[in-house]
Order: sequence, then structure tokens, then C-alpha cells
Amino acid sequence: MSIRPVSAEDRRGLEAVLRSDTTFRVDEIAVALELVDAAIGRTDDYRVLVAAHAGVPGLVDDVAGYLCYGPTPMTAATYDLYWIVIHRAARGRGLAGALLAEMERELAQRQATAVRVETSEQESHGAARRLYARHGYPEVARLDDFYGPGDALVLYYKRL
Repeated sequence: MSIRPVSAEDRRGLEAVLRSDTTFRVDEIAVALELVDAAIGRTDDYRVLVAAHAGVPGLVDDVAGYLCYGPTPMTAATYDLYWIVIHRAARGRGLAGALLAEMERELAQRQATAVRVETSEQESHGAARRLYARHGYPEVARLDDFYGPGDALVLYYKRL
């Protein structure tokens, strides 16, 4: 397994990761790919880290997952974690934790002070919520019916 910055050659594999199960709706996948394209275009707003893992059946170009983050507008040193997605065939191998650790290492070099994460309360996002809790991201707010009836926004905030 390796973690590296995104390149244009990764786009097909990243789209396959997003479509590997039913976690994300079509409109969510479109937004995720917009951020991937922005990161490939080298914008300062978004950074994508790619987890590659050889030998996992079903992966496109060995792309097993990715994490997308960027600076939170109008803050001195806070960052948003926008997406962390692991291909269904590559889950359970520690890739999400490795991606989080690499993001935090990069943020330490940038003298970041905090990371904010927003996610859904839907069970399809339960693994992500458990991941954040395991890695020291406490839940700090919950906005009921934010995404739709019965689907709260769950906010995590970790001081670095």
C-alpha cells in the first residue's frame, strides 16, 4: 500500500472507488469528482491523497481509495476533510486510517490547528463516523433533518 498525491491518471480509478457500492448518490459522486478535478488542476482549494494497493481484485489502476481536504475559507488555520472513500473490495485493510494519518502529517507541516468534518447520520455513512471517533474526531454538533427528513448533518471537529 502507498499513499501519494493525485494525478490525472488516477481519475478513472477514483470514479470507480466512488461507484464501488451504493454509499453515494449520483449527485454526490458528481460533486466528489468536481473536487477531484480541481485537485488534479492544482487548485489550492483542494488536495487529494490517493491510496494505491496492488493485488486487490476489482480495483482500477490499483486505486483503492482517496481522501480530499482543503483549507476552510476565512479561517487562519482550519481545514475541511471533504471526502474519504475506500473501494468496497479494499476495506478492512487500514487504508482510511493511513489516509487520515497522512493528511494530519501534511497539516502539521502547514501549521494547521484543526480539522472539520461533516457527514450524514445515515447508516451508509456509519463506517465513516466510527472511523472519525477512533481517530480522535469528537462529534461536536448534529443538525436534524439537514440533508432531508430523518438525515442529520453530523459535525466532527479535531484540534491538532
